[in-house]
Amino acid sequence: MTERLTTRCCIAGGGPAGMMLGFLLARAGVDVVVLEKHADFFRDFRGDTIHPSTLEIMYELGVLDDFLKRPHQELSVLKGKIGDDDVTLADFSHLPTHCKFIAFMPQWDFLDFLVEKAKRYPGFHLKMQAEVTDLLIENDVVVGVKAKTPQGELAIRADLVVGADGRHSIVRDLAGLEREDYGAPMDVLWLRLSKRPSDAAQALGRIQAGRLLVMLDRGDYWQCAYVIPKGGFEDLQRRGLQSDRRYTEAYIQSRAGRGFGPRRIINELRQRGVAEDLIDAGMETCEVDWQGLLATVRHKKYGVARPGSYPAIMKQSAFLKYRGFTNDQIRKYFRQDSDDGQ
Repeated sequence: MTERLTTRCCIAGGGPAGMMLGFLLARAGVDVVVLEKHADFFRDFRGDTIHPSTLEIMYELGVLDDFLKRPHQELSVLKGKIGDDDVTLADFSHLPTHCKFIAFMPQWDFLDFLVEKAKRYPGFHLKMQAEVTDLLIENDVVVGVKAKTPQGELAIRADLVVGADGRHSIVRDLAGLEREDYGAPMDVLWLRLSKRPSDAAQALGRIQAGRLLVMLDRGDYWQCAYVIPKGGFEDLQRRGLQSDRRYTEAYIQSRAGRGFGPRRIINELRQRGVAEDLIDAGMETCEVDWQGLLATVRHKKYGVARPGSYPAIMKQSAFLKYRGFTNDQIRKYFRQDSDDGQ
């Protein structure tokens, strides 16, 4: 059976653009529905930077102080080396804004914050696991969308439909809107390096002989961007600089660092065509405390308080399974949690 809703504005995509728009519209008294196809915001992102202009908007909305209470890093000066010379690449201290720095925050924390503030307004409605599949069109006018959810089909009529569903936007494709691709002369490899206590606590750009490496301080690791010529990734693979073994090891560490469990990571590696022996070797040699990671992920989602009922345990277990933890790991956690509480 199809569920039917009516709203003023329907936004497809619960990323930063869609969620901020939903927040602003609800704040202005406009009834809005935001559709997000995933079950949560715990996904791997490259864009974890919040720029001074965005922070200024937070100030104007009266939520900056609350926002900055969330765990984050701040960068006011970007230093680098061009050849052997130390230079200041960017200095944000002169900006005419309240925050004279770039903030680094995991995007899921940023989105959770926007949702928290938006839910204060009765006109804001967020539907997770709701993926747009089609547009509702009457007399050549878009009047809404259809979406699939775990409960069945959802049909939403709206005065305005906004496609904020990313670079592969289904809304754009369904509407027949043409995309202009301006291209780029380079590709960027993203990777992470472990951080030593002796490392300088600052961002660093290194430019030398046509090469560019940027290192961003993310607290306990460096987030690195290495610029290569457009289409140059295959050449790196041929030279053995990007081997399947190195890729597997880095992928496991990266996804575990984002809070994903071993079962999901293994399935993702298989989908990427990584050989089973490399997956097994990578999982065996990785230094990840899966039980500790499971506890951290659960605490982040539900808080440190123990679930007080069997349905609550089942709900949290389903979430942890979605994150990719095994049944044995989940049972061990709740059994140990129960023993500790006795």
